[in-house]
Amino acid sequence: MVVLPNTKYSYCKKCKIHTKKRIYEYKSGKATLKVQGKRRYDRKQRGFGGQTKPIFRKKAKTTKKITIKLLCDKCETYSVCNLGRIKKIEIESKQNKLEK
Repeated sequence: MVVLPNTKYSYCKKCKIHTKKRIYEYKSGKATLKVQGKRRYDRKQRGFGGQTKPIFRKKAKTTKKITIKLLCDKCETYSVCNLGRIKKIEIESKQNKLEK
């Protein structure tokens, strides 16, 4: 498990200086039904004939690659940073510091 501080000093491309940034864990958005691939898949699945594409079952990886979002305090722009493969991530908060 990796414990990250909730703020970090790093370079902001918009401000062009090092600024204090708040850290958030990146979460992927909800998949839309209007994407061309999803519409094609749904059209192919309609009617008789069963499952038309193979369902992937050979899972090899045990972890996912973690990505964090860094929010600049001055210009409020997000930058994204990849941390690689980690089982669990925890972002430190004020409550966590008080408990320790």
